[in-house]
Amino acid sequence: MRGAPTRTAQDAKTLARRYYAGSDIYDAETQKVFFKRWLYAGRETSLNGPGSYFLREIETESVIVLRDGVGELRAHHNVCRHRGTRLIAEPEGQLSKSIQCPYHAWTYGLDGALIGAPLMDEVESFRQEDYPLKSVAVATWEGCVFINLAMDVEPFEEAYAPLIDKFGSWTIDELEIAHSVTYEVPANWKLVCQNYSECYHCPNLHPVLNRLTPFRNALNDLEEGPFLGGPMRMAIDGGSMTMSGQRCASPLGDLSGEELNCVQYYTIYPNMLLSLHPDYVLIHRLERLATNQTRVICDWLFHPDAMSEPGFDPSGAIEFWNMTNKQDWDVSARSQQGISSLAYTPGPYSELESMIAAWDREYLGSIVDC
Repeated sequence: MRGAPTRTAQDAKTLARRYYAGSDIYDAETQKVFFKRWLYAGRETSLNGPGSYFLREIETESVIVLRDGVGELRAHHNVCRHRGTRLIAEPEGQLSKSIQCPYHAWTYGLDGALIGAPLMDEVESFRQEDYPLKSVAVATWEGCVFINLAMDVEPFEEAYAPLIDKFGSWTIDELEIAHSVTYEVPANWKLVCQNYSECYHCPNLHPVLNRLTPFRNALNDLEEGPFLGGPMRMAIDGGSMTMSGQRCASPLGDLSGEELNCVQYYTIYPNMLLSLHPDYVLIHRLERLATNQTRVICDWLFHPDAMSEPGFDPSGAIEFWNMTNKQDWDVSARSQQGISSLAYTPGPYSELESMIAAWDREYLGSIVDC
């Protein structure tokens, strides 16, 4: 674990200014990435019964993610098939047995079928079965919900093949959200991902984190493609990433050996950051808002057995990552400000930033021709 890394940044340089400030690039990302790739939408446990739903907004698109009458997970475009009216305005909630348009009362079952269209029987050519809600591809992995807006969707099992069985020891599918924080970051979404992908900055920016995981303790087991990252050994055997350096819950699942002494960091392109600790899992979900604005939703996940134990206290993990997040968001904002300057030109990556170079390659490949 402590051996010299074999990775390399391959003499790569940072991306040009236009990738962080250009409206043409932002629009290209919308069409070629966020309307085509599988996007992390949230946790299954946020949908706790038939009719429960949440909305996800991706530029012009609004998606209703819900459980239907038999508890099956579904996703629909939030668009009435009559005259296009948005059906639901509240970001989350509980539906009855149907979804009704507020305009002309067209009504849909939770499965998306049109079940009521007032006075449309007066239209001879009208066939109710021709106008269900338009569906959105939905998939689940490790208790996480993903959606895909593409017309020709790459099967989730193929797209996520490198990860499907990779994290079984953590039993992520059994975990529940113990705490959640939403951050508004005045920086491009790529800066958030790139910052997460290296620890070259850790000695200077994160002195507490660097004491717990010295910056040269990182290795990577996924070094190319849409999924990047790997383990980072902690300085304290049997510890965790908390303010004290000690675990705040029992080890997860079937973890053993070095897994109990490491934290694992992965970027899941394009909008998920996955941090696996021995005692909890941290997930960052990114929402791209503008060239210089990103919303980050951070969830701390614990096993329900740990959460039900007397004296359960996740505050050490929450305080640690809230502190670290704010340090990262501040420097990301400063980077956005500097990159927006006419004085900015791409600079060379260090070898400790090889994962950013790999992330950039995946990103540039995904918006080819821009």
